[in-house]
Amino acid sequence: MRQPHYPSDTSDGEWALLAPLLPTPACRKPTGGHPEAHPRREIVDAIRYVVDTGCKWRALPADFPPFKTVLGFFSRWRAAGIFNLIRDQLRRRVRRAMGSSPHPVAVVIDSQSVKVAATVPRSTSGYDAGKKTPGRKRHIVVDLKGLPLFVMVTPADMHDSVAAREVLFRLRLMHPEITIVWADRAYAGTLVDWAKSYLHLTIKTVSRPKGAQGFVILPRRWVVERSLAWWLHARRNVRDYETRPEHSEAMLTLAAVTLMTRRLTRQPVFPNAAKPRPTSSVAA
Repeated sequence: MRQPHYPSDTSDGEWALLAPLLPTPACRKPTGGHPEAHPRREIVDAIRYVVDTGCKWRALPADFPPFKTVLGFFSRWRAAGIFNLIRDQLRRRVRRAMGSSPHPVAVVIDSQSVKVAATVPRSTSGYDAGKKTPGRKRHIVVDLKGLPLFVMVTPADMHDSVAAREVLFRLRLMHPEITIVWADRAYAGTLVDWAKSYLHLTIKTVSRPKGAQGFVILPRRWVVERSLAWWLHARRNVRDYETRPEHSEAMLTLAAVTLMTRRLTRQPVFPNAAKPRPTSSVAA
């Protein structure tokens, strides 16, 4: 067993939260199977290392399991929906710890356009004319506390109102208790009537105050902007490096999972963040 010494390594408290949520190893199932060659905790630490540092899979340090093994677990768990399951379970625990119902009824939706690496296929990327950004667009839904419910990645040239139909449809299937969706003006228009008629969802838009200049904190919308900023502390999410959009969604989800496990175990949320420099008390 390797000794943890990277900031992204799971603590004992975090592992106690994550281990029960991982799928049962094949060797423990009635059908049987070979025992896994590497401890699950080392696999999880390796995946978190990639998300946190943004390194290539091939560049994993030698004290982790082989990168093909780690990438294989990542791909299988993503395809099986394990990361989404962990996200939803932890979100409910965080909401309970905050004294709220585990199931939110109001959410906030927004999108973010990011540039992509040269290895990303053109078929899964585009150009966001509004933001002047070539790449992909991340559509996310969070509750009013900033905790994630849904993530979808599309080419950047897909308009928010078009992608929102797919996002809201899938959100309604997974969370029938939701009734209100807060959004910006990009989600106004026919989308509001469509969501009300077919999904029984009320979309409430929040606009910038007239005459406002520069950055302005807007009611409700600031929550989702903060969540996006939190997830960008994981360097893998600063730019989209993934060949497949589904892997991009998993990277964002894993960054959110790490934030929630650290919050539940009362650890520093951003251990890599630079500390403010002390100011001298001596007058110049």
